[in-house]
Amino acid sequence: MSARGQVSHDEIDEHGKGVLRTGAVTRPGDPPLVPAPAEQRFHDRADAGRRLAALLESYRCESPLVVGMLRGGVPVAAEVARALDAPLDIVVVRKIGAPHNPEYAVGAVAEGGVCVISHATATMLGLSGEELGRLIATAEGELAERRARYRGTREPLAVAGRTVILVDDGLATGLSARAAIESLRRRGAAHVVLAVPVAAPESLQALKDCAHEIVCVEAPTELWAVGLWYDDFSPVPGDEVTAILDLARRRAEGDGVPGAGPAPRSRELAIELAGGIVLSGDLTLPSVASGVVVFAHGSGSSRLSPRNRAVADAIVNAGYATLLFDLLTAAEERERTNVFDIPLLAARLIAATAWLQANESAGELPLAFFGASTGAAAALTAAATLGDRVRAVISRGGRPDLSLDLGAVTAPTLLIVGGADTQVLQLNREAQRALRCPSELAVVPGATHLFEEAGALEQVSSLAVAWLRRHLPACDAQKRPAD
Repeated sequence: MSARGQVSHDEIDEHGKGVLRTGAVTRPGDPPLVPAPAEQRFHDRADAGRRLAALLESYRCESPLVVGMLRGGVPVAAEVARALDAPLDIVVVRKIGAPHNPEYAVGAVAEGGVCVISHATATMLGLSGEELGRLIATAEGELAERRARYRGTREPLAVAGRTVILVDDGLATGLSARAAIESLRRRGAAHVVLAVPVAAPESLQALKDCAHEIVCVEAPTELWAVGLWYDDFSPVPGDEVTAILDLARRRAEGDGVPGAGPAPRSRELAIELAGGIVLSGDLTLPSVASGVVVFAHGSGSSRLSPRNRAVADAIVNAGYATLLFDLLTAAEERERTNVFDIPLLAARLIAATAWLQANESAGELPLAFFGASTGAAAALTAAATLGDRVRAVISRGGRPDLSLDLGAVTAPTLLIVGGADTQVLQLNREAQRALRCPSELAVVPGATHLFEEAGALEQVSSLAVAWLRRHLPACDAQKRPAD
């Protein structure tokens, strides 16, 4: 997996390879990293946050969520969130300390049942399985206490489908950061950026297998201790963390939606086509949109499909407008053969897209199709007709094999299939071989055709958003406010 969460061939790499940045931005294949001079210390965590934010400015256009690690990472994250005009939240993590030296990490636990253990460290310390179990239980109890104190009854902000910038005040072993990243990924974060003011180079390298990108201001050859890189590294009181979070929530609520900026606007449409045909649709516009994704549902479904709506919500959170509409009228749906009439469904998709582009400001945005089941065949058939007017196609549990001319599709195409949906998986593999456009096949392990398994739709959402970011990038020159 690359830095943008891309999936190669037909397998999902659970973690993937990330991009590492230190000081100036670096990319894969660049020369080895040169640690920053030791004299470039930070005055305090606020200063560190401001310097870190300067390296993160390019993420502003992705409407990121900034997440601080308790407790020292929160003041740093607050400065990053303020600079990027982004919402701020926390991820609750607790170090698993060695028996006679609690500051020496054996592992870490995080929200969502995440537990990361350094077995090499446990072996070096001579810990038995029973002793390790007691240490984990103690850390989990402390984790619950922290969660109750800093979250209370409030739910964490939604991360599914979003770019999440995870911030701490420094990185030594990296075990706590690894646990936090895994927690965010389990919750469906599309793109996790680990951002720290200072870190040991070996820890940065070790974390490239779980973070999509890493941004670091200083990476000294000899770290010794994170605190040595600050003039003021005083412990952060719990009351200060609470005050920072309360201020961030008040600012967000002033925009209308806690933690998410201005609320997306949804409205129903009556899409008028030739012949007096009127189709019902729902258009949702974020405050600033980088593209518009038109959904084509499958057989036996409608624009009200809870699965497509769950994915659409994640896509809107990532900064893209969505149009979900009924491909057939109520009378047409009663004739079962219509739901498998790919030429008819594709013609309706093309006509609805033309109506959108003629009647709505969102129609001026870069265009992508998202199809499910037979809707995927309609989306690919329509994309073959529209050519380069379609920037990307995504299929969820689709039947691309039913498309009329796969070889004519030019839009980059992502085929997402459940690993337990064996027949459809084979059909997608065969269809991919017929495609001549850039394409990838992503298999969600253990998922069946409807992706009803726990976490399956979240994986679909993450894959879809990552594909859109590649082909309808958030900083596209055509990006504009949604009217």
